[in-house]
Amino acid sequence: MQNSTLQWFPGHMKKAQRIIQENLSLVDLVIELLDARIPISSQNLMLHEIIQDKLRLIVLGKSDLAANVDVSLKKFREIAPAVAVDAVKGTGIKNLITQAKSIAQSKTHKLVKHGAKPRNARVMIVGIPNVGKSSLINKLAGMNHVKIENKPGITRAKQWIKIADGLDLLDTPGILYPKFDDAEVALKLSWTYAISDEIHDLEPTVCKLLETLASKFPAGLIERYKIEISTDGHELLNKIGLKRGCIKKGGVIDTDKALHLVLADFRAGKLGRVILDEI
Repeated sequence: MQNSTLQWFPGHMKKAQRIIQENLSLVDLVIELLDARIPISSQNLMLHEIIQDKLRLIVLGKSDLAANVDVSLKKFREIAPAVAVDAVKGTGIKNLITQAKSIAQSKTHKLVKHGAKPRNARVMIVGIPNVGKSSLINKLAGMNHVKIENKPGITRAKQWIKIADGLDLLDTPGILYPKFDDAEVALKLSWTYAISDEIHDLEPTVCKLLETLASKFPAGLIERYKIEISTDGHELLNKIGLKRGCIKKGGVIDTDKALHLVLADFRAGKLGRVILDEI
């Protein structure tokens, strides 16, 4: 990452933050969706300040792509209820609904005891861009209420969705930090596409990813690309480019093609299950 204090807070992000703040009083429970591959780095400290003492359920999404999910869940459960899900296959969705209803209804039951009219429990899902929020909402709703756009920060305007008997969901856009003080966090967010590829230099970013995978999860690289592992990211990139035919005229490695190949494979889970944060 070229700049450890990378600024990326476009207008739709500010609008998303405002929508969450304006509608927080409408919900009984906030579901915080994290990326199970980077469960610490995909947290949002600004979001914590916004929701304050609101009831919270932590959801580790993309758990099918992550290693050591049980360890992550155990750690997060020290601060709040937590579940893991795979929104594509539907793994963990029933458990998520059960937990959300139980937590949120504790609030609605209390309201009824104080004379309020019975109503469905209301929840809101929040998280950083491209963490899988739209995919999770679609799975919870059982149909495509929300069009999925595989671009950071692209989520449609708020809407109420019934996700289970007695449980309604308020959809809101995701938000991300306005500034990244930690270059390591910024790198991890770029690897998982929470930060758009267009705003940083891909080559050092991908080379650092390859070095990290070679150090912590080499088996995935070996199995996918059939290469010998080294500690140098540029060397690994060249080996992969050569193996996968990313070659320009004259036998020169097509670096740009190799960079996008590695990123696509990593983001699709083709390089094995990983956990890139220290839990």
